[in-house]
Amino acid sequence: MDDMSVAPTSAARPPTAASRGATGPRDLRDWMTRIEAIGQLKRITAQVTRDEEMGAITYMAHQTIDAPALLFENIKGSPRGFRALWNPLGSSVDRFALAIGEPTGLGAMELIERCKTKFQYPIPPVIVEGEGAAVNENHLRDDKVDIRVFPAARHWPRDGGEYIGTCDAIITRDPDGGWLNVGTYRQMVQGKSEVGLYLSPGKDARLHIERYWSRDEPCEVVCCWGIDPALFIAASQTFPKTTSEFDFVGGMLGRPVELVKGEATSLLYPANAEIVVEGVIAPDSQKLEGPFGEFTGYYGRPEDLAFLVQVKAVHHRDNPILTHALMADYPANECALLYAVARSARVWNDLDRVGVPGIKGVYAHPAAAGGFGMTIVALEQRYAGHAPQALALAAQTPGGAYYSKWIVAVDEDVDPSNINQVLWAMATRCNPVEDIDILRQTWSTWLDPTQNPPEERPYGSKALINACMEHRHIKQFSKRTKLRRSMYESVAARWSELGLEGAPPRLWALED
Repeated sequence: MDDMSVAPTSAARPPTAASRGATGPRDLRDWMTRIEAIGQLKRITAQVTRDEEMGAITYMAHQTIDAPALLFENIKGSPRGFRALWNPLGSSVDRFALAIGEPTGLGAMELIERCKTKFQYPIPPVIVEGEGAAVNENHLRDDKVDIRVFPAARHWPRDGGEYIGTCDAIITRDPDGGWLNVGTYRQMVQGKSEVGLYLSPGKDARLHIERYWSRDEPCEVVCCWGIDPALFIAASQTFPKTTSEFDFVGGMLGRPVELVKGEATSLLYPANAEIVVEGVIAPDSQKLEGPFGEFTGYYGRPEDLAFLVQVKAVHHRDNPILTHALMADYPANECALLYAVARSARVWNDLDRVGVPGIKGVYAHPAAAGGFGMTIVALEQRYAGHAPQALALAAQTPGGAYYSKWIVAVDEDVDPSNINQVLWAMATRCNPVEDIDILRQTWSTWLDPTQNPPEERPYGSKALINACMEHRHIKQFSKRTKLRRSMYESVAARWSELGLEGAPPRLWALED
């Protein structure tokens, strides 16, 4: 395969916001300008250290929903001008919307629907000249390579070292099909030209590395360490293994991602990234790595062997920005809102693709281990077994199979993004003895603290909770109390007159 083997042909695109001219940001800096304009970027000019301090500041500052992204501009031990951006998306729906070219002010479910549509219409990347590309403003090669100049950090006290993580994009090439995979994985600095790369079993890059090694061949890898949020969104999701995530980034942004050819590898990398590292993982090249404070809010697996990347070349912009994603409990967890939107859109598209009708909404709740742990599906029940079918498929779709433990089905009158309504449905429509099923030996992760001893952790289980009205008696089921639509509209129109602040709430269920 030649270097253009990065994506399938895209389908015709509908008149989305992107096709009407509202494209996403050009790069990380363009997006930062947009979020700063709405008060969602906080610049910290006081000197900070890499050893726990930036992580502590981020965790403490992000105990509030919609806390701004933090840009540390004075980091001890890094050259002047080298910066670190922590929790770019955080718990802000508006920052996510701006990352994919959508307007601010959207609700979570509306943003999920727009993201869902964009995932359906990928746009393949294009290759541009490397000369003049922003990421190629500076080069470190051979014995000049020293990745320690970039502000990697110890996020948590018991971390095994300084981490680049995990707001990054790792690029590998499938050894058989030739397409480029883009994933996001943690990396620990092991030396001036060595990076430890941890990947859970079943992840695409790990499968690539293992296939190269089975042939006694090294695996080339590109690590992008300062990336725009759209690339982070796509890299963190599970797409079909025969397509490239670059296609879906293009779909979100409304234009192709620009890639340049590598200098030390045969791979491609984004022309507008902040920092790019080219390297190889030689057969059986591993080194002790970890632990690391993970998305579960716990330290992951104990120190163990992980893949070791030998860095061959580094390319970076002037005054580069290293992106960091703090893994923590909600709302300080960087991946929580990201998964609430992107993973929800992926699962919803998967359900549509396999032909499950009547799906009204999907929500991966951000408080459930960074959006990984719980998936809620709202549907209009149309036939016997409809809700159990939706539960079983949502639990095992490519977009939602990894880690998720609790899959909940609710009726269409329940807003899946409103956990109060979901709990109400579970308390009033679910009969535990009849409505809970368990799937065993499912795809999990070494990062799951409930599975012990640790060697059991790649395998998990899933609870399927049917919190819908019992279908066989749905006509006799007690009627829910709902506002009459005309009365809701009348009160909403008088909201300001009544002296009530803000906009009237959007109600999911109304009496017609």
